[in-house]
Amino acid sequence: MSITPRLSRRAFLRRTAALGVAVPCFVPAAAFGMSGRAGANERIHLGIIGAGPMGQSNLDTCAQYEDVAVTGVCDVWKERRDAVVEKYKASAKPYADYRELLAQKDIDAVIIATPPHWHTLTAVEACEAGKDIFLQKPMTLYPCEGLAVKNSVAKHQRISQIGTQIHADDNYRRVVEWIRCGKLGKVSVVRTFNIMNQGPEGLGSSPDSDPPAGLDWNFWIGPARARPFNRMCVQDAYTHSSFWDFSGGWTPGMAPHIIDLPYWALDLGVPTVTSCAGGRVTIRDVGDVPDTQEVVWQYPDMVMTWMMSLVNSYGFDFKGDGSISRRLGIYFHGVNGTLYADYGMHKVVSEGDRLTDATPPEKSIPASPGHEREWLDCIKTRKQPSCSVSYHYRIDLAITLANLSYRLGRSVRFDPAAEKIVGDAEAQKLARPVYRDPWKFPDRYLESWA
Repeated sequence: MSITPRLSRRAFLRRTAALGVAVPCFVPAAAFGMSGRAGANERIHLGIIGAGPMGQSNLDTCAQYEDVAVTGVCDVWKERRDAVVEKYKASAKPYADYRELLAQKDIDAVIIATPPHWHTLTAVEACEAGKDIFLQKPMTLYPCEGLAVKNSVAKHQRISQIGTQIHADDNYRRVVEWIRCGKLGKVSVVRTFNIMNQGPEGLGSSPDSDPPAGLDWNFWIGPARARPFNRMCVQDAYTHSSFWDFSGGWTPGMAPHIIDLPYWALDLGVPTVTSCAGGRVTIRDVGDVPDTQEVVWQYPDMVMTWMMSLVNSYGFDFKGDGSISRRLGIYFHGVNGTLYADYGMHKVVSEGDRLTDATPPEKSIPASPGHEREWLDCIKTRKQPSCSVSYHYRIDLAITLANLSYRLGRSVRFDPAAEKIVGDAEAQKLARPVYRDPWKFPDRYLESWA
């Protein structure tokens, strides 16, 4: 008997009781012979690695469905780990080491919501363990990391979804239809941005201190460079984004959501030339990320730009009224007109009288069942979701190449066919991170990089 995704547990129990069917509270995956691959009518046994607020949100969204059982919770912070285990205590076991969770046969898929500097190792090892993955953004922090994750997903035939949830909203779908219908004419430039104003003080000067009881700080740092504990590193995703080694700054923090729209609408590939300028020119706080970045990505027949500011929030057409706020947006500049959009709206402006038909195109992209629900459905059908690693790695690579260009202070050229940096040995070297002992970068997935 199948359990439909939207059938409530209470309704399911009533139905099965009427039929005289006994229903166990929890059925291990091994009983179905799933071996990490759920069938269409079987429960998906789900684990989570990184039980912070974002991971908990993803987990709760998945756990609301009757075809999901939460069986493993991993976090190096006992307080967070225990809170989530308590919520799912009927079926979930606690783990302090993600490798122990991945070794469990009763887990089919994992949500990976660790800090970004952990994404590559946990994602690659999850694929090797036969687990499907929901990987929060940013996918990775270095070009080589993105390629390693892409190759591991492909080699082990895992179902993957990147946590760019805005991709599931209807507004993005309507924009994609507008761009693809051709009414704007040739789009030669796309401008994207995410801006706010933290003031010169930024996050302030919170002092380093001893980590709280129950937090394994050394494990939390993992493959990144060692540094003393600071509460701003772990307080939340907002403050965390001010530490370069753990987040890569606000460009990896927000660009995955925002440049996803032009990538989707225009089916962009990997940029051939990436240039990034900026610096830490105003803010003086406990963090170390740039407060200003301007990126130019060159594609074969168009250009896309990215503007990131932590010290000015003027938003042009996006409520640029002088009030301080976080603003984001995308401009598509076509020969006949401009479309600009953010998460919840879009507007079309004609170039004089060139836009002869401003009627919105017919809806052609179906509504999403929900970003997490789409992933769960795809685990069963073995078809990749819309934001799979194979789709998103192009977005991730554009972002990591931008940060690489920023570090180098010059443009970086990339050969999409060979998936290698061209004519710059230093850039090629810096594209691969050096992990802190005893953690090792998974070079086995980069045979073509040498």
